[in-house]
Amino acid sequence: MIPDRTLANPFLALPGAVADPGLGVAAHYGRPLPEQRALEAGEAVVDLSHRGVVIVGGPDRLSWLHSMTSQQLVGLRPGESTETLLLDPNGRIERAIRVVDDGERTWLLVDEGSAEPLAAFLTRMRFALRVEVRDASEEFAAVLAFDGAAADALDALDPVVRWRDPWAGVLPGGVQYAKSDAHAGADWSATQFVFPRARLAEVVARVSSGVLAAAGLLALDALEVRAWRPTQHGDVDERSIPHELDWLRTAVHLTKGCYRGQETIAKVHNLGHPPRRVAMLHLDGSGGELPGAGALVYRAGEAVGPEARPVGRVTRSALHHEWGGIALALLKRSVPEDAALEVRVGEGAADAQAPAAEVVAAAQEPIVPADAGATANIPRLKRL
Repeated sequence: MIPDRTLANPFLALPGAVADPGLGVAAHYGRPLPEQRALEAGEAVVDLSHRGVVIVGGPDRLSWLHSMTSQQLVGLRPGESTETLLLDPNGRIERAIRVVDDGERTWLLVDEGSAEPLAAFLTRMRFALRVEVRDASEEFAAVLAFDGAAADALDALDPVVRWRDPWAGVLPGGVQYAKSDAHAGADWSATQFVFPRARLAEVVARVSSGVLAAAGLLALDALEVRAWRPTQHGDVDERSIPHELDWLRTAVHLTKGCYRGQETIAKVHNLGHPPRRVAMLHLDGSGGELPGAGALVYRAGEAVGPEARPVGRVTRSALHHEWGGIALALLKRSVPEDAALEVRVGEGAADAQAPAAEVVAAAQEPIVPADAGATANIPRLKRL
């Protein structure tokens, strides 16, 4: 359950603020595209106070978290940022966790609706170890900015902790499936600054005085889609494994010790292929309507009729200030990387048998290639 903090959020008192229904933070402030430009230029901040914060204390905290999740956490230095995944026994993603340690406590920053179940799971797993777990979401909140004047201004307010997103490169022990020479996230420089909730008013005061600008969730979403940056709230479903989203580059250490779900991670990477692959879609903008999350994707010419069979679904879409209509989509691995695609938009878009209001042409920009995985060079057995 996501708490409704709308009435207590000072960001929503800013001029033009339009709240995202159910989240209690601004979707935009009346100018979504200029907000994107300002955010990307490092001049604006995004309110992420709807997300969760779990704090783990105790001398065993890093080795304990290391034993349960996908990233190398033993030896994490104070102030160093990373991200990790809590997987189920079959390797499917349960929680995506942003991790930073301050030398005494490990801060776990999670998406909306994740803090309470994560804290409950960790509490059950304490056994005799010297760790303490608490959901601190009501005490602390994050504000995001990209490198530039906005990040400098937030840093000057002395946040309790900073988490720098590692998406710009491949972390030690990780691997990148995307074959692009210039990765779309190579210049990604987002940082989350964590403040006591009572101090959010100080950040808002900087916006009101003109020192900072404010951008909504729509602006951040568009920049994430363009950077191929996966998120739990946007791209993960009940079947998602990290390989499908190219999340091995920053959230998985392939040579660390055992953890829940590791067998799937190793088998798919070394011997198999992920059953789905994420791609970015460039959408025909002539209709003006973007597909919603869950909109079905088809091979070109097959999006209508009772025999139509979808080949994937949209996870997120956005109107980018430079690229126009774009989307991330999970496609079947069997779909050729050069195949022309179509997306159903409007009423019935997520139902293969329902009539769609509009069919939008889409061109693929592959992220995870169809041949991802199977990296182990195992010779074939000679058979008679």
